[in-house]
Amino acid sequence: MKFDYDLLIIGAGSAGMAAAEVAPRMGVRVALAERDRIGGDCLWTGCVPSKALIASAKLAHRMKSASELGLADQIAAVDTAKVLDRVRAVQHDIAATTDSIEHFQRLGVDVLTGVARVRDEHSAVVAGRVITARFILLASGSRPSVPPIEGLGESGYLTSDTLFCLERLPSSLIVIGGGPIAVETSQAARRLGVEVTLLESQAQILGREDGRLAARVRSILEREGVSIFTGAAVERVELRGSGRMVTGTVDGERHEWRAHGVLVATGRAPNVEDLGLAEAGISTSPKGIVVDDRLRTSVSSIYAAGDVAGRFFFTHSAVSEAATALRNMFYPGSKPAPMLVPWTTFTEPELGHAGMTRAQAEAELGRDRILEFRAPLSESDRARADGVDGEFVCVTDTNYRLLGAHVLAPGAGDMMGHLAVAIGRGDRLTPDFANAIQVYPTISFTLSQLAAHATYRQLRRPFLRGMRRLADHLLPR
Repeated sequence: MKFDYDLLIIGAGSAGMAAAEVAPRMGVRVALAERDRIGGDCLWTGCVPSKALIASAKLAHRMKSASELGLADQIAAVDTAKVLDRVRAVQHDIAATTDSIEHFQRLGVDVLTGVARVRDEHSAVVAGRVITARFILLASGSRPSVPPIEGLGESGYLTSDTLFCLERLPSSLIVIGGGPIAVETSQAARRLGVEVTLLESQAQILGREDGRLAARVRSILEREGVSIFTGAAVERVELRGSGRMVTGTVDGERHEWRAHGVLVATGRAPNVEDLGLAEAGISTSPKGIVVDDRLRTSVSSIYAAGDVAGRFFFTHSAVSEAATALRNMFYPGSKPAPMLVPWTTFTEPELGHAGMTRAQAEAELGRDRILEFRAPLSESDRARADGVDGEFVCVTDTNYRLLGAHVLAPGAGDMMGHLAVAIGRGDRLTPDFANAIQVYPTISFTLSQLAAHATYRQLRRPFLRGMRRLADHLLPR
């Protein structure tokens, strides 16, 4: 059968764009279908605007806290309208260059505008036109998940999809949720002068993280003026004048919170609707499109990558999955989908995560087979010089094989990929990390200190003490 293309990509977010970058260089004839704007969530509602907002907030906070470094505090006159103008300028600069239709057309990709719906294993309808392809990659992304709270829709609310469309930030904000989006936005908004209240239904913000590190992040945010309520059950939202009133309970006690705006940040839902999946025989679950370890759907010629596959909701994992899907399409069985994906919550300091937490490791292997090593940045010369705080945590088995690494520190995100590789490789905290020379003075030098603590602990083992005594007896002096 002759196909119009070797590959049809549906969705031009992180996964779709990554596939469209790589496929032409493989000699693949590609079409990229997008119903809205090139760039997807990462460019327009996620990573790019949130980090641009955080950059402005970080500088404002540093100016206000300059006395900590021996300088005079400077209270910045914050105009959030100008901050959001800069956010949009950053977005449009990227959209005009690497994330543009023209960029992909120069690569030889045919960019198709319009809604795409899968018809069968080798075809889809895009804006009324039937497109055939040897393979189809579904990369339609995700959207904010909104809980069914009484009065929420009628009162009006913000999500990450609409926050960056505002002319300026509201003077006060209630954030519903306690995950990375909620926590990052809360800190940034507070640093820009917004009164912020965060409501989290669980007992801990950042529930997937090491409990002590999450508690430290909470303490930092509260010290900066964010009001945080955990165990909060939100029941109703209603308009009160020009603002909103949120009612609910905290540990059974009734509360009312008032603010000009409400931001819902309670997770994301995969975009599986309107793709014709059921008619094409493609299986789905509440998490998204069901895929195997090669990212194939239940239809072998159709793959899925990124948020819509429901594995990890991160740009970097979407990019990796897109590359993996391409390899498995055109070089069958060559690579399984990544399972060990690190991530970072971009608060200040950043909170990086790779592998298992102690609780997860104990649940999987048993408490008596797990070791944990912690190194506070209060012992780091660089952290003292920079006036920052944080902590490194490494989780190992009793053979010191690294199972998880969690870092609360400036620039933690830059370390997590290397730590994830070490975990996947089965590196041991000692000797692999103990023998690695980290540059001094850096924050990552703390890894050497932590590995040294593990080495000292290992040397206390009776067998090794016996070997030392034997060596002392046999070796000449």
